[in-house]
Amino acid sequence: MQILTTIGDFRAVRAKIRSTGSLGLVPTMGYLHDGHLELVRRARVTNGIVAVSIFVNTTQFGPDEDLLSYPRDVERDQALLEKAGCDLLFYPAVEEMYPPGGGDVYVLPGKLATVLEGASRPGHFRGVATVMAKLFNIVQPETAYLGQKDGQQLAVIRRMVQDLDFPVEIIAVPTVREPDGLAMSSRNTYLSPEERSGATVLYRALMRAQELHSEGEKDAEVLRAAVFNILASEPLAAADYVSIADPETLEELDLVDPDAMVSLAVCIGRTRLIDNVLLG
Repeated sequence: MQILTTIGDFRAVRAKIRSTGSLGLVPTMGYLHDGHLELVRRARVTNGIVAVSIFVNTTQFGPDEDLLSYPRDVERDQALLEKAGCDLLFYPAVEEMYPPGGGDVYVLPGKLATVLEGASRPGHFRGVATVMAKLFNIVQPETAYLGQKDGQQLAVIRRMVQDLDFPVEIIAVPTVREPDGLAMSSRNTYLSPEERSGATVLYRALMRAQELHSEGEKDAEVLRAAVFNILASEPLAAADYVSIADPETLEELDLVDPDAMVSLAVCIGRTRLIDNVLLG
């Protein structure tokens, strides 16, 4: 595995390997878990070259969020990527991605970024869209692999790729979960043992919506209420939102027909977790 820390070095390598087959990109913020590694494995199957980026993107964190405490362990990440079959690791410094004196030009992601996570975290998706545009320009992948767990992020990036004509195919990979259903996330490390147990309420709430839908329930408000009821049963959980929306437009639905994304954001103690399932 080759480790590259500057944009110039990555572009030089990219030019040399252009004829060796398609390049698949897995963008990450590091502190990798099996969800990230599943993205790498998927990319490995269908691409000649697999590139992974590790960059804790400063511009997607709000002023009171966990930028400084976000978990980091690049040596551990490198070992995991070697085993997973990564060819190129792009690991730039903040100053490389955002040179001093810059920052006047950014990607404004539009109305998809104003709801759900965007409503709770203003500016978050502007940072996400901007860094993804930069990565697509630097890495020039044919395909990029993103987890379904971040369903709104997936919708925002797909819309950006479509509207700005990036020549990259976005591949969504199903959420990888712990045995008890909790979606794998780097932020799970923040949870105390008691909070980790309480965090399973997210999956139980989503499964209740899926169960009702499989039994024929189409009324989105009934499904939302069922999810809220499960969340309310956990004393450590404080729900931010429960959404039942079109997975592409993120418009809230009245009827679930033919499909929908049930998504939620819940604080367990001081840790904010998100998750979703697709219905239909």
